[in-house]
Amino acid sequence: MRTKDYIERSHQRSIGFGIDHNRVYSAKILQGDELQKKLEENSDLIVTTEPFMNQLYNFVKGSCFFAILTDEEGCILNLIGDEDVLEVAFNLEMVPGAYMNEEHIGTNAMGTALAEGIPVQVSGEEHFIKAYHRWTCSAAPIRNAEGDIIGTLDLTGYSHLVHSHTLGMVVAAVHAIEQMFRIRQSNMKLEIAKRYMETIIDSITVGIFTVGPKGYMKTINKTATEMLGYTQKEINGMKIESLVEGWKGIKDNVAKHVTYLEEEIFIKGREEKIHCALNAYPILGPNNNPQGIVCTIKEQKKARKPANKNAGKQAFYTFEKIIGKSERFLQILEYAKKISNSPSTVLITGESGTGKEVFAQSIHNYSSRKDESFVAINCGALPKNLIESELFGYEEGAFTGAKRGGHPGKFELADGGTLFLDEIGEMPLDMQTNLLRVLEEGKLFRVGGNKEIEVDVRIIAATNKDLRQEVEQGNFRRDLYYRLNVLPLKLLPLRERKEDIPLLIDYFMTMKSLKLGKSPIALSKETIEGMLDLSWQGNVREMENMIEQIINAEGNHLWQTADTGESIDKTEIVTKEDSLEEVERQHIEKILIKVEGNISLASEILGIGRNTLYRKIKKYNIDCVKIEHCAKIAQ
Repeated sequence: MRTKDYIERSHQRSIGFGIDHNRVYSAKILQGDELQKKLEENSDLIVTTEPFMNQLYNFVKGSCFFAILTDEEGCILNLIGDEDVLEVAFNLEMVPGAYMNEEHIGTNAMGTALAEGIPVQVSGEEHFIKAYHRWTCSAAPIRNAEGDIIGTLDLTGYSHLVHSHTLGMVVAAVHAIEQMFRIRQSNMKLEIAKRYMETIIDSITVGIFTVGPKGYMKTINKTATEMLGYTQKEINGMKIESLVEGWKGIKDNVAKHVTYLEEEIFIKGREEKIHCALNAYPILGPNNNPQGIVCTIKEQKKARKPANKNAGKQAFYTFEKIIGKSERFLQILEYAKKISNSPSTVLITGESGTGKEVFAQSIHNYSSRKDESFVAINCGALPKNLIESELFGYEEGAFTGAKRGGHPGKFELADGGTLFLDEIGEMPLDMQTNLLRVLEEGKLFRVGGNKEIEVDVRIIAATNKDLRQEVEQGNFRRDLYYRLNVLPLKLLPLRERKEDIPLLIDYFMTMKSLKLGKSPIALSKETIEGMLDLSWQGNVREMENMIEQIINAEGNHLWQTADTGESIDKTEIVTKEDSLEEVERQHIEKILIKVEGNISLASEILGIGRNTLYRKIKKYNIDCVKIEHCAKIAQ
């Protein structure tokens, strides 16, 4: 590209900016706090470029040149050069904070390099303002690793010293600066990746450590340091043989690409030997040569816990996911939070469908045991002859069909975590005795076994029965009842938290629509108000099922919801139009009876106009004489 091309374009831009040829200083110069802020924002650019600016200046030292660094806006950040020529520049306010972009000072190498995005040389009268005709300037834009311009580097001297090689020197310096930025960015990415990996490894709940090819410990995660009782600093450089018994055999096998899985070993901790399950994997180099070993360790007590895939539900619900805003309900919620971290047993009571397991899971997830297992068992769903083996496990050969090697029970699977005993009122009396013993001693024997197994389990039990009455009738052990009822938690039926019904309708309508891939059904205000009067004998579960039925039927059918004292699944299926209108008619009649036929008051309560109410009375053929008669009877 010919020099005059970018000079001509720059002059045209300068004219457009209204720059005066007789201007001496930049139209924008930062000072004080503004300048300090600008320098702080560009500290990385200043620090990175300063060695290269010094090196560039050393080539021209004593020849009346000085180097200038600007940011991407053209603001001067740094100047290095001969004192005499710098004094001249300072008299022209070419100082840190002065903007050298074309908009504020017209054509010059720094501003034009920013505007054109290329290295440029501007000499003598090529500058737009006359005060700069004394200078020759060579500048190149500095780009980051993404290719964005972040500043310029300029070499300025007297115009009679102009030489094309000057621009070449600046370009070479800028290339070196950009390379440094690329290296620093690569190092930063590596550091960030390293920290990501360290954070991930530290968040894993099993111990992890690596061993170098010469047998020295290299890295270790937080779980392992806590397990062993050593600090990271103490572990680094420690010989693995001093910690792990039989390490040589492990190393030899891993060197043959044999992977160790769940091998029982002893590791020397600070206080005692720790019985662990070890997994060991080779770290392979480019030629598949072992370069080290990565190990995971779990304390053997915790290692007994499988992934709990078939043991029961993992705790999904938290208090934040529970829907409700009524005052009594929120009081119960706060109480449940307060008792969550206690090791004492909790007895949750309430009607079917009130959310007993939801609260049990939420208590677990709010406790210090949240990272351990949550195991649920329904005491009423298992045959009597299987309850004992399900709870306490069994040894090989304990009975016909027993698995080889035996099987852990729910107590073992929940060790360290929470065991939820649902429908505890259905447990046979003889099993209640065994359960009480385990709760009191914290120890159990598997069916067919003679080895005592210690367990640490927090018990949450639930029932829809009146256990006091069951105790009086001889169906439930009194001592077990008191052992379970340390922290009682009674849940409200849905009919006693009517304020929450609209929230639950909205929630289930949204969730079930997403699950079924269907559109939500819009229920009218009158319909929802009518639903507030239902008995909801099945509570939240009944509502959930009802909403799912409505969505599945795509609004073509709706279950009549008159307060008959029956559950929804026992009521008659009618058309949506008939059902909605019936609910609305009943609700209007109810309000009219309450207000003794006062149309104005009824319309205000219903949130509709008087004329609208008259139309609905006529539409539904509501007998106002009958209404007045009913109101008198109600009095």
